[in-house]
Amino acid sequence: METYTAMRHFADSWGLLAMTLSFLGFVLFVFRPGAKESAAQASAIPLNED
Repeated sequence: METYTAMRHFADSWGLLAMTLSFLGFVLFVFRPGAKESAAQASAIPLNED
């Protein structure tokens, strides 16, 4: 099997599944309970004085 064909087949099947699961994981991580406090702390980092 040609390398391009093998990579294309992988990307069309398992690669798409992996990207979809990663996207859902990121979305769930951002909207989890308790993420608001963590995001507020991260957004204040540039404003903190050393």
